[in-house]
Amino acid sequence: MTADRTSGPARPRARVAGGLLLGALAGVLVGLAIAGTGAAVGGPGIAALVAQPLARVLLDLSATGVVGLSLLPRLLGAARPSATEPVLRLARPAAVVLSAVWALVALLSVVLRAHETRPDVPLTTARLLDYVQRVPAGQGLLFSAVCAVVCLGVGAVAVRRGEAVPAELRVLVALFGLLPLPATGHASNRDFRDVAVVAMELHVLGAALWTGGLVALVVLVAHRRGLLAEALPRFSRLATAALLVVTATGIGTGLLELAAAPGGGLPGSLVTTPYGLLLVGKALCALALAGLGARIRWWLLPLVRRHRPTALVGWAAAELAVMGAAFGLAVVLSRAPVA
Repeated sequence: MTADRTSGPARPRARVAGGLLLGALAGVLVGLAIAGTGAAVGGPGIAALVAQPLARVLLDLSATGVVGLSLLPRLLGAARPSATEPVLRLARPAAVVLSAVWALVALLSVVLRAHETRPDVPLTTARLLDYVQRVPAGQGLLFSAVCAVVCLGVGAVAVRRGEAVPAELRVLVALFGLLPLPATGHASNRDFRDVAVVAMELHVLGAALWTGGLVALVVLVAHRRGLLAEALPRFSRLATAALLVVTATGIGTGLLELAAAPGGGLPGSLVTTPYGLLLVGKALCALALAGLGARIRWWLLPLVRRHRPTALVGWAAAELAVMGAAFGLAVVLSRAPVA
């Protein structure tokens, strides 16, 4: 009988969470520097301008974590419930906590967005409601917060009843809460807005499944060789498809935005506009992720299948740090003017 446990999980958790969060913070700060964010006279101030993207990237990461934790039962499979249940008993309450974070940060983002529109006017309840009623971005964030609350409720039932609550239901509810988020930023050109919004929805869903699945595996399964040998091949196939979808939709939509911008022109606008530079930054992240993913799939996965010790946690932590940077750049990109 193969032992599942190879090392304690505390160190992988810290490395993965720290790398992802630090990568996201670096991505936001570098993105803001590239975009040239500054406090204009009568504007919301530099603190508010920085707080909004930081809140948004925390929203994205918490929602992504819920998706990954909800997906974990499908990655582990149902063949060995006695081995998988100890892992899932940790994943279910973690998903509930992240759902609560997601809901709170989504509501905070609504407040920050509403304040940005009229920073010189006190933010009252009436003004906040008016913002949500009139502005699609506010409606999208509020809808996302409602879905997060639903995830919290469904997750709380799953904590008590286990896999009697289907993992597919939890994944679908979490992904549904991500669908309105592209409308809060990307796809500003009206000539292809509908196509671009659909593309960015695929982009967001692919990134959530990819990043969330990797986080859940490394944090909760990497120290259990038997389970990892079964789950990592399934995730590897998902990650390959997600990489293709995320790269094609993200880079493709960005190039369309630049090509259609007044006074724009490719390839010059890639290096002469903040939007172009941010898009180049995301493309470099995608290239790095392809290299790191290839290393895991072609070099480490065969060893994992044979239950051999590997440096999977270190390589995955590096991949997640780059993913975090891509999330941070994407948040700034979604708010950057194209021209």
